[in-house]
Amino acid sequence: MKRKPRNDYDYPQERYSSSSSSKSPGNNKFDYTKIALVGGVFILGVGVGIGFSSTASFDRENVASREVIDRSAPNAELCIQYGASAIVTDLRVFVTFNPFNVYVTQPLMEPGCVLRRNNWALLEQQKLVTSEQVNECKNRMNTFGFTGPLEAKPKIDCIYQNEAAGNLFLNQPGSVGPRPQTEGF
Repeated sequence: MKRKPRNDYDYPQERYSSSSSSKSPGNNKFDYTKIALVGGVFILGVGVGIGFSSTASFDRENVASREVIDRSAPNAELCIQYGASAIVTDLRVFVTFNPFNVYVTQPLMEPGCVLRRNNWALLEQQKLVTSEQVNECKNRMNTFGFTGPLEAKPKIDCIYQNEAAGNLFLNQPGSVGPRPQTEGF
């Protein structure tokens, strides 16, 4: 019997393979399954973590949305319809000149409401402001803001809108588009 000369095509594939020749093709499938399972668990963990960290609690200790502020405002329905709910911060500032220092009291935070100029009649009808107070506030191009329910001696102040500082949350570097106009009160 005559023997055929061997060429490269006659050798089995195992001879040319590297150290992975001991693995069977079934082991590669198992490795991909483990990688996919670990990747899926990682993605699920990230998703659950984001879900837990971004959940807003609506208790009085956490003001996480505009809706919480709107619900907390005095006379909430009237405030939303005729003005805007607000967070009112009361504090006092003491300035000394020799030596020069500035001292600030602990701020008191409470819900409040800012009325639009064309809705001041609501306060006049309930005799909460006088026509003289309305004229003074109108002459300075201001508006009224209050804390406490209107039925129970609210604290009402003539306030003005300060647009000089601007909203630094809206003026982020790299943001596109014009600065939104604030609604005049």
